[in-house]
Amino acid sequence: MRTIIITLISVLCFPAYSQDDNKKDISLEQIWASGTFRPDYVYGLNSMNDGVHYTLLDNDRGSTQKINQYAYATGELVKTIVDLSTVEVSELKGAPFRVDGYSFSSDEQKLLFSTQTEKIYRHSTRSKNFVYDLASKKITVLSTGKQRYATFSPSGNQVAFVRDNNLFVKDLESGKESQITKDGKKNTIINGATDWVYEEEFAFDKAFFWSPNGNYIAYYRFDESKVREFNMPTYGSLYPQDNPFKYPKAGEDNSSVSVKVVEIKTGTSSTYQTNENTEYIPRVKWSANEESVVIYTMNRHQSSLELINYNPKTKAASTLYKEESSTYIDITDNFYVVGDNSGFIYTSEKSGYNHLHYQNWSGTKNKQITKGNWEVTEVYGYEPKSGSIYFQAAKNSPMDREVYRTSIKGGEPKKVTQLAGWNESTFSKGFKYFINYHSTATSPYYISLHKNNGKEIRVLKDNTVLNQTLAKLDISKPEFMTIPVNGEKLNASIIKPSNFDFSKKYPVLMYVYGGPGSQTVKNSWGGANYLWYQMMTQKGYIVVSVDNRGTGARGEKFKKITYKQLGKYETEDQISAAKWLANESYVDVDRIGIWGWSYGGYMSSLCLFKGYDVFKTAMAVAPVTNWKYYDSIYTERYMQTPEENSGYDENSPITHVDSLQGNYLLVHGTGDDNVHFQNSIEMVTALQKANKQFDFMMYPNKNHGIYGGNTRLHLFQKLTDYVEENL
Repeated sequence: MRTIIITLISVLCFPAYSQDDNKKDISLEQIWASGTFRPDYVYGLNSMNDGVHYTLLDNDRGSTQKINQYAYATGELVKTIVDLSTVEVSELKGAPFRVDGYSFSSDEQKLLFSTQTEKIYRHSTRSKNFVYDLASKKITVLSTGKQRYATFSPSGNQVAFVRDNNLFVKDLESGKESQITKDGKKNTIINGATDWVYEEEFAFDKAFFWSPNGNYIAYYRFDESKVREFNMPTYGSLYPQDNPFKYPKAGEDNSSVSVKVVEIKTGTSSTYQTNENTEYIPRVKWSANEESVVIYTMNRHQSSLELINYNPKTKAASTLYKEESSTYIDITDNFYVVGDNSGFIYTSEKSGYNHLHYQNWSGTKNKQITKGNWEVTEVYGYEPKSGSIYFQAAKNSPMDREVYRTSIKGGEPKKVTQLAGWNESTFSKGFKYFINYHSTATSPYYISLHKNNGKEIRVLKDNTVLNQTLAKLDISKPEFMTIPVNGEKLNASIIKPSNFDFSKKYPVLMYVYGGPGSQTVKNSWGGANYLWYQMMTQKGYIVVSVDNRGTGARGEKFKKITYKQLGKYETEDQISAAKWLANESYVDVDRIGIWGWSYGGYMSSLCLFKGYDVFKTAMAVAPVTNWKYYDSIYTERYMQTPEENSGYDENSPITHVDSLQGNYLLVHGTGDDNVHFQNSIEMVTALQKANKQFDFMMYPNKNHGIYGGNTRLHLFQKLTDYVEENL
């Protein structure tokens, strides 16, 4: 009831900036509570081996779960593979069998079901797993307790998993469970899974990999002994619970990481011996045979990358590929073996833009496949029969994405998506079909099925209902433009009130993220945040976002100019962009504000403190306030270590609190395992020491995303009220 009253007051106090009295205003409850603007989407589709069928975990009226098989070409139900309501699980003692996810064995004769899944960090989970045999219709529990990353062997007769930081293998035929490692211990040794910082910054958490024939498993071993603990209390009980976990901050000790390869039949293992320059092993991949594991190694500065060809039988190791950079090298999963180990496809920025490259296994031949002043942004895979590579690119504009096909031999890529805007695709096995997810800044997802040449076969979701809902609202079309500042033309978007009048002056709210390789100025559907911006334009604000130097899809030079000076050029660009806007006749020069989340909170804080003569108000959600508080891998990639770089303090918002003149709102969740609450505590300390007044909102036990229940509604009510009261 209280929320409704607040909303009514907001409506009464502010005129509806609408050209059409029949057009409706947007409310925070519609955006964050009711699901009014939730788009239709296609989730959980798994391609089958034949490449012409897929499966879905369907919920029939929210109670009965079925794994159904459909035809790509028609979308028709072919058959129900398993009706889970008919599966009796003795371990559940009569309770309904409900699953969170599933995977097939390679021969599609068995299924792994995950249940009772609980989240650990951003990607990692643990579950209770069951194995279901389609022929016998027999289901068995995989093991005791909960497991992580249960994965079929290539033959389908074994399952590997991690429990209590140790790696196990279950033989499904004999029922025997073998413990591969025995030294796993919380906050000390991890086998087969990653530590926190690898999961967050190298973006993977399952750290074991079956060999092509299933005779070996390559796995990571993390020794966290020297990594310092971070303690994050959980509130809600009489005595808050302690949650210590290993978190290496910039310049501190990392885990000692090694890669081991175990032969399943004998249990014997070998260890790849890294050299003294190796700090990180960001990827491990098997080649086409069991005599070659490709191990990526990097130095601590992440400026040197080597791909090591390691033979687990002979323990011989040789350098397969090496790349050096004067700044840093980004890690991706783009590694595709060509033929019978004759060569591989990878991506690199060494030409100045991220492009596809090919190298033969001996290293005597290395060629660039795609070329030009544009970026390959994602690789979907390699189809060996035709020699085709499918990829996404920002070829037409940094603000758009298209999907292309090209030959491994090179030549001009062929565009297989036709709609302008943002295109993302998922391909069937064998690359016969792809599902394309298209959107623009003004239209939600149009999801369609295509042949691999781009021909549309059918529409899966077109969001007609949501488009009809949006058509009834008082919303404005975002405009894209460039702002000339500091020798660059920066991409920007602007949303004006629907009854915009050039003769009037309007307050401006800028939204910033601005981190390395990121983008906020995109011709894609912005979801709930976009609708909040539309709501703010209804209240009479202009909303602007600018992609500063350091952001993505514009080449290596533009992105890496911020190296060793995070915050410097980005802040200069945002302040200069705000000054450029202030010169526009329709902008109220005394009412320019800025807000951001995470890196954006870091930026909005810096902009207010350094741009005190431009910005009246800033809101910072979950901000980094000094990079020395953040993790080693991310921070040192761009800044090196605090001992090597004075830029940590020079571009820390904490250093500049004395310049605060405007209104400052600081927001953070106390359960943020990523950007620690410590960042805001240190900011509060500095502000109080400088005798600066500010506003502060904290969310107990909420992580970096600050969500759950009414949390987002509460947060955006706070942000909305703060803008209206202070800008």
